[in-house]
Amino acid sequence: MTATERAVELAVIAARAASDRKAEEIIALDVSEQLVLTDVFLIASGSSERQVSAIVDAVEEAMFKAGSKPIRREGKQEARWVLIDFGDVVVHVQHAEDRVYYALERLWKDCPVVELPEDARGGDGTADDADDTTGGDGAIRLSGEPLA
Repeated sequence: MTATERAVELAVIAARAASDRKAEEIIALDVSEQLVLTDVFLIASGSSERQVSAIVDAVEEAMFKAGSKPIRREGKQEARWVLIDFGDVVVHVQHAEDRVYYALERLWKDCPVVELPEDARGGDGTADDADDTTGGDGAIRLSGEPLA
């Protein structure tokens, strides 16, 4: 059995919301064969407690707009590792240090990865040429304005 279409759709919505708040290393894992309670784990990182909290708020807002309310949320006050259970999707937003320490990806390594669209994968903390708004000459350009 694989994750339902709705679970994958919700995971993409949550991942895009996290990415909009500059979450890093966003991945989705299909845990449907391992767990009966959920289909997808979405894991994202933030570099500070404030960012983790902002990511969580954005994910909850986007999921609410998609018609999915959280069943449970844990860890919001500390904002180091926040777990939000939406039923079909469980979102883990971790401080980058905690993400390395707990290594959920390694724990769930036998589960297939759910392919996320490029705009929902977050960053790795480095500037990407495609995202460079200066064109290399230091001048800031508006979105859609050519870099050359």
